[in-house]
Amino acid sequence: MRPDLTFVLGGAASGKSSFAEQLVVMSGKKRVYLATSQVFDEEMRLKIKQHIAQRGEGWSTIEVPFDLISKIRDMDSNQIGLVDCATMWLTNHLLAGSDLEMEQTALLDALRNCPAELVVVSNEVGHGIVPENTLARQFREMQGRLNIALAAQADLVVQVTAGLPVVLKGQLP
Repeated sequence: MRPDLTFVLGGAASGKSSFAEQLVVMSGKKRVYLATSQVFDEEMRLKIKQHIAQRGEGWSTIEVPFDLISKIRDMDSNQIGLVDCATMWLTNHLLAGSDLEMEQTALLDALRNCPAELVVVSNEVGHGIVPENTLARQFREMQGRLNIALAAQADLVVQVTAGLPVVLKGQLP
């Protein structure tokens, strides 16, 4: 049996996105990639282009740097969605001055009520040092809270380190 909500977390460049993509492909369902990043420079533009090429054919990509919740609500049971990633979504809202607690509550509600299977990718930020500035500390705190809430709600939680998945909760399909 496949989990309704899978949460994949890991450090930067840990292999978490590739692992999450494999889970989605294995489902055999119509794949929807919910992209949360924004393009601010050429480096990010190239990174996104590489990610698209790596995923290959068969994906419907929707850019949702802010409007992730409504797109999750629009999904149906014939689909599987990959949210990549919760960290960029949170960053976008933090920098825009959004009410982060309200956004998190709405996101968790949308995930809970979504008829589609979902895989959510996020960065683990709890293994680093205490940041020196207020904004970075606020981000780290909010990302940690979001990750805890996502892990609590998920049926399957997998941490990826050096490309190796470790199941923290549930069972791989």
